[in-house]
Amino acid sequence: MNLIQEFEKIVDSYTTKLYARAKYLINNEEDAEDLVQDVFLAAYKQYDTYQQKSTLTTWLMSILNNKVADYYRKKYKQVQEINIEHYFNKDGTWKEKQIVWEEDSEVLLDNKEFKNVFDQCIDKLPSKWNMPFKMYYLENKKTELVCQEFQISTTNLWKILQRGRLQLKECLEKNWFRL
Repeated sequence: MNLIQEFEKIVDSYTTKLYARAKYLINNEEDAEDLVQDVFLAAYKQYDTYQQKSTLTTWLMSILNNKVADYYRKKYKQVQEINIEHYFNKDGTWKEKQIVWEEDSEVLLDNKEFKNVFDQCIDKLPSKWNMPFKMYYLENKKTELVCQEFQISTTNLWKILQRGRLQLKECLEKNWFRL
């Protein structure tokens, strides 16, 4: 079997798994498809360097993780307008909204409808915040790793997380708790 035939089998075997992971990490179908294609292109070019010290899945996933990191680094460096004024009064103090959050968060997280709204709210975070937010809160990555991955300072990460929490809270209030 030649390299092209072998690689066609690899593409057939791993496309679904890589696409599912890419879509989870970036929440955009077209970009996820492009990333998976980039993974296979990079893997094909580097296939002779694959030493089989790890499984093929692990090797392809590590290439995907690097491509996703590059994707977010590029997006992170793009200038975006972030409007946080709706969180502040004219005098610069925090706007307060009264809402009763359900005390037992375990009950909420077991609720499929809430989980869908929660996922949609996270997906609505600006692209500069989305991945650091997910890495820190959903994947439980340490501060240093998240900062290193996105080449940001700890202070910047804390601001991203703070603003992300505020936007997530507002989205949940609007779409789940319905103030």
